[in-house]
Amino acid sequence: MVLDAFAKVVSQADARGEYLSGSQLDALSALVADGNKRLDIVNRITGSSSAIVADAVRELFAEQPQLIAPGGNAYTSRRAAACIRDLDIILRYVTYAIFAGDSSVLDDRCLNGLRETYLALGTPGASVAVGVKKLKDKAIAIANNTNGITYGDCSSLISELGGYFDKAAAAVA
Repeated sequence: MVLDAFAKVVSQADARGEYLSGSQLDALSALVADGNKRLDIVNRITGSSSAIVADAVRELFAEQPQLIAPGGNAYTSRRAAACIRDLDIILRYVTYAIFAGDSSVLDDRCLNGLRETYLALGTPGASVAVGVKKLKDKAIAIANNTNGITYGDCSSLISELGGYFDKAAAAVA
């Protein structure tokens, strides 16, 4: 995304035969600063991904014990592992989206057709959506921790991050 933004600004200026303006340079500078914040968020989530997923699954199963009870959709270790795997995949694609600043990779490679797959398998999409919301809470708590990250206001990035989780939850519900 960053290279695309730079290439776009440069090609537009070149097509007009102009130097980059001060406002264009300011916008590109802000993009670079934003890129560092994105990297910080992705690094934090990636570094804690196992704990994020494990905590979300633990809370989901505590709130919805019928999922792991005999006959439940996560009953047997194989089915529980599939649930954990799916939430991990969703978290991974959310990190790709926040890094790129665009949800297309999340949409195209993760969410597209997921609801239909869950319906075909008899997986309760509402329960998956609750799991995704728990991922969101855990990931945002980690991403919002200001210790050791690039200085600056990250509220818009945190909002963007939350939006990707909301999109994933809506796609499976």
